[in-house]
Amino acid sequence: MAESVPVITIDGPSGSGKGTVSARLAKALGWHVLDSGALYRLTGLAVEKAGIGFENPQKAAEIAANLDVRFEQGRIFLDGEDVTLAIRSETAGNNASRVAAMPEVRAALLDWQRRAARPPGLVADGRDMGTAVFPDAPLKVFLDASAEERARRRYKQLKEKGISSNIDRLAAEIRERDERDRNRAVSPLVPAPGALVIDSTGMTIDAVVERILQAAREVLPSVD
Repeated sequence: MAESVPVITIDGPSGSGKGTVSARLAKALGWHVLDSGALYRLTGLAVEKAGIGFENPQKAAEIAANLDVRFEQGRIFLDGEDVTLAIRSETAGNNASRVAAMPEVRAALLDWQRRAARPPGLVADGRDMGTAVFPDAPLKVFLDASAEERARRRYKQLKEKGISSNIDRLAAEIRERDERDRNRAVSPLVPAPGALVIDSTGMTIDAVVERILQAAREVLPSVD
């Protein structure tokens, strides 16, 4: 990461609002956004399509290192196929969590993520941005919310996209994913040392973004 490129990391569990908050924060600052979760979802989808199962980390890492991905006008393409909606399903989320638990896959995606730090700045959205990918970032944020609140948000999000779901099953899957993500051996989902921890349960997106901007003004001279 170039020394002159400021980075704000936004980590947190699924449904904590980090994707929406990161996009709003980057827009307010005029910075780039790294959606690292999309990379793991794409890897999980690619592994599923390859039919190799999720018990072969070396093969999964090879797939991660050779992802043919395009981000184009809000759409995401994998091997030329529009997978924008496919990678946002609950199955894709669970598959992402499974490949994210593989050290080989995490190593394969590390350089790709660090190269995303470009002027004037980067908001990095993920689960180990502050602990592993950008540990020297001047501002690290950990967003959290109750499992019930996150299930409710996810249900609303999927419904708006025309994707059917069940809120009780969503809550169960979120708890299962939390358990796997927080206890994996490599890059577990935990707040980075010194991170600003925000429980967004009951908070509006605007309030969360303003709280982060307030912290950014305190540590980054370029943010006014």
